[in-house]
Amino acid sequence: MRVPAAIVLLLVAAGPAPSQGPARRLTTVAALREYPSYFHLQNVLLHGEFVESGTQIVVRGGERDIPVILRDTSTPSGLVEVRGQLIDVGRLEAGDARVAAYAQARNFDPWPRPGEELVLLVTNVTPTQPAVTPSVRALALQPWRFDGQKVTIVGQFRGRNLFGDLPSAPGKSRWDFVLRSADSAVWVTDLQPRGRGFVLSVDARVDTGRWLQVSGTVAVTRGLSTIVGMTIAEAEAEAGPPTEEEAPPPPPAEPGEVVFSSPTEGEVDVPAAGRVRVQFSRGIDPMSLTGRIRAGYAGAPAGADPSPEFTVAYDGANRAVEIRFARPLEAFRTIRIELLEGIRTFDGAPVRPWTLTFSVGGN
Repeated sequence: MRVPAAIVLLLVAAGPAPSQGPARRLTTVAALREYPSYFHLQNVLLHGEFVESGTQIVVRGGERDIPVILRDTSTPSGLVEVRGQLIDVGRLEAGDARVAAYAQARNFDPWPRPGEELVLLVTNVTPTQPAVTPSVRALALQPWRFDGQKVTIVGQFRGRNLFGDLPSAPGKSRWDFVLRSADSAVWVTDLQPRGRGFVLSVDARVDTGRWLQVSGTVAVTRGLSTIVGMTIAEAEAEAGPPTEEEAPPPPPAEPGEVVFSSPTEGEVDVPAAGRVRVQFSRGIDPMSLTGRIRAGYAGAPAGADPSPEFTVAYDGANRAVEIRFARPLEAFRTIRIELLEGIRTFDGAPVRPWTLTFSVGGN
């Protein structure tokens, strides 16, 4: 594809590319758009095509696209393999040198909020071919080619995403687990990791590393492939290209945070028998919730009011916690909900402490 000279000049003038670390995640454009906090400043590899969208050059993969910054990089026609670094512009300070020229061309006013403006800083482009044979790598890079198909793949058991290989959990069953091969990974759902001569725990790292063959039907949700499992067996380790990372990446520095709650902060006339729902920016480690959620009546002297009894249920598919009270709350009282320090995302990053207050209406 030929890129207009004015666009090339702008992109090249943006400055030298930042140094690239060893870790690289195989993903899709749709996944970058759905999980920007997870991929921000991560080295990624994806498949797509360069196309013009107005005055911008974008990479389009499946039905989603993302603008790019090109630096001494060609833009061949057809399907390509793109390496680069995702930048969530809103998570940088205004004037950051990494996106200075891009921001000037886009004329941001005001500066975008986190998740509003994503751009891929491209470092390398090579032609590639449409995936034909299903594999963990093919499902990670071109999931749209296998959506709804029955496949058989081989991969290394990684438990319930114990190494943070993927940005979110499907939350389909108690047995959901990740299969990884080289530097790509997919979820397997609705299938217990047990078979002839083996029973694996999705929560035990000691069980990771075993190679499995899984058959099932591919489903694509929010840019990520999952396999609705049907059969499972042990397998021989695959002989493939070495991974680009020698060890699991450390937890991302970007902490998790609450992005939505119902009721909202300061809401009044909340039903006494209502429930509290809190949604997070990334999936949560359910075990870290134990003992770290507090609920009580605000403004009462110490010991004057027993805290309302409640239970907590975690919805992994929607990254949400639901708090259910054992009995209706007292009318015309203010309730204070606290998420304490120590809650973690599924990949080990901390979740920022958070507080919600709301007032109960009449019975």
